[in-house]
Amino acid sequence: MDRLELENRTKKFHIEVIKICLELPKNAAGFETAKQVIRAAGSVGANYRASRRAKSTADFIHKIEIVLEEADEAHYWLTIIKEAQLCQSTLLDALIKEADELTAIFVATDKTTKQNRNQLKP
Repeated sequence: MDRLELENRTKKFHIEVIKICLELPKNAAGFETAKQVIRAAGSVGANYRASRRAKSTADFIHKIEIVLEEADEAHYWLTIIKEAQLCQSTLLDALIKEADELTAIFVATDKTTKQNRNQLKP
């Protein structure tokens, strides 16, 4: 998967999370949960895009680790939505799976970048 495909995938993830949140209850639990998961999902795409402008390998690793944390957080909030039965959408399981896959992709990216950096050091 190239960078552009992954950018589009993270953007689609954010959009789909927004759509799910439109189905959450209009109460304190729904509003707060929606706020948290939308923020985390949006941060995945925005920070992945920002990683393209990294000034160094260390800066890239820092940005990717932020993406990784946010993908994992989005996964957490999506599972809360499911387990608390805040939403019955058929898309919820697919979004949980996507959050898990994105987390795995960014774990691998972080690991590979660190290994490559260490191989270049004398």
